[in-house]
Amino acid sequence: MAVTFRSFWAVSLSFLLHFICSVYIVYLGAVHNHDPVLTSEHHLQLLTSVYQSEEEAKQAMIYSYKHVLSGFAATLNESQATILANTKGVISVFESRALQLHTTRSWDFMGLNVDQHKGFPLQLAYGDDIIVGLFDSGVWPESASFREEPGMGPVPKLWKGKCVPGEEFDPKKVCNRKLIGAKYYLTGYERRFGKINRTRTREYVSARDVLGHGTHTASTAIGSRAKDVSYSGLARGSARGGAPRARLAVYKVCWNSNFGGTCTEEDTLAAFDEALHDGVHVISASFGKGPPLRQFFASSSDIGSFHAMQLGVSVVFSAGNNGPDPSLVGNVNPWSICVAASTVDRSFPSKILLEDGSFFVVIFFVLLSESKREYSYTVSQNEGNMLMKLLVMGEGLITNHICGNLSRARNHFFGGICSTSNWKNVSASGNILLCFSTDGPVSSIEAEFAAHKAKAAAVIFVEPLTRPVAAVGVFPIIRIDIIQGMKLLLLPNPTKVQILPSKTAFKRSPAPMVADFSSRGPSSISPDFLKPDITAPGVNILAAWPPNIPPSMFPDDERQVHWNFQSGTSMSCPHVSGIVALLKSAHPNWSLLLSDQPS
Repeated sequence: MAVTFRSFWAVSLSFLLHFICSVYIVYLGAVHNHDPVLTSEHHLQLLTSVYQSEEEAKQAMIYSYKHVLSGFAATLNESQATILANTKGVISVFESRALQLHTTRSWDFMGLNVDQHKGFPLQLAYGDDIIVGLFDSGVWPESASFREEPGMGPVPKLWKGKCVPGEEFDPKKVCNRKLIGAKYYLTGYERRFGKINRTRTREYVSARDVLGHGTHTASTAIGSRAKDVSYSGLARGSARGGAPRARLAVYKVCWNSNFGGTCTEEDTLAAFDEALHDGVHVISASFGKGPPLRQFFASSSDIGSFHAMQLGVSVVFSAGNNGPDPSLVGNVNPWSICVAASTVDRSFPSKILLEDGSFFVVIFFVLLSESKREYSYTVSQNEGNMLMKLLVMGEGLITNHICGNLSRARNHFFGGICSTSNWKNVSASGNILLCFSTDGPVSSIEAEFAAHKAKAAAVIFVEPLTRPVAAVGVFPIIRIDIIQGMKLLLLPNPTKVQILPSKTAFKRSPAPMVADFSSRGPSSISPDFLKPDITAPGVNILAAWPPNIPPSMFPDDERQVHWNFQSGTSMSCPHVSGIVALLKSAHPNWSLLLSDQPS
């Protein structure tokens, strides 16, 4: 009887799987018929072969890729996908996945000083007339980074793209000789996640950016020159992209999802197909998917970049932010460029004073605010005659003093667990809390909100590993390792602590160093291919930012900024995209992929 019961459920499960549909991409190779209508008709015929009628097939069709690469995206069940995979002429059939975004001084550090005309000879053209296609979350077109450069000529005649109108995006007002293309791809995202709910999610159905990520990466790669740029006085100077005279074409494929960016493979492949048809020279894509990786030609990134390579278009991907463990790098195909993230030689030191007058210095920082005040803390180094050696990773932009007594978490939270649910309703006003991640355990974000609820001045968060990664929060928090946290725990109680305002310093820290978060190789599916290919600045990068988006991305943050710091391989990727644009402008006959000694 038991065997019969198990057999019944096995048959039932098989029956259910037969009818459960997902989004699949059917890849047929290069377009052989240059008539897009005929190509789409062929795709519909193939899809109809696994449906009962052409009308059902039309409803299932999401995209027909018909300009450069041939294929389509459609809703299929497992049986239908298997039938199509065994059909003559079909190269691969794979289930679409959701991809994730990988979240000024840097160009001087790399030797590309535009204002002083120092650096490489290839700067002379500054990427003139090279078109960079940015696959990201859109762009804030009013930013100074996307104004026309002086003397910029007309749009290149070979350009076939356009600016598509949409919500809060009027091409007549926002597109120019700099921003020459803007499209958005939403069909796949909405088929998977449903219609965008404006009351729940802030988003524009257009190429306009609500995440800041696309604006930041575009500004980094090819932003026009802007003077007197800073974040509240830090990192003051002129901002520009690597190729400030290059043209920008935006392809919005990533959409706001719980304060992060989600990009579907079917939307991404549609952008590849159209961007290559439009006439871009470089594609910059700061997103991807970590292991387990698929074999080549079973992902939109592999297929799109392969056809780009065939047309002489360079594609630059980010490596991912899953470091430092080995073999977690994404985007490992051999025909595109995969970029890791490294540091630059700029730091923002601030002294932290103890009651007896001894001090330590924090460098590397993350930005945050409490209400409208702004602070900074960061990773410490030994300097001078210090009482203790503290390795500290802190956060914030210190523009005034932060003072308070160091207070143990147990004074304010049950069990010493820094979470809002464990608060004793005992005020920590004027105190700097010492919280351990191992008590609970709790995350740094939980500790932030708990300390804010307890009305603390700041929180020192102790965790097993410190990572000097710039991020933006809404409450002052310094992160230190367990050993140093124990030293603080053993200090006399109470001990007064002061955090002094930050300054901008150069050549105070070793650089370049690969960032801790940057995904490492070797490739998990093709170890013989060296990936990542190259590293570029990706830590504490200052670039353009939409003014209606708080720099922390948290709703309670009331700040408005035009320039913001971000870290990640998302930031290193556009650095290389800008370099590629410079090379293509200065040496149009070079092949960046096939030879390290171009001729």
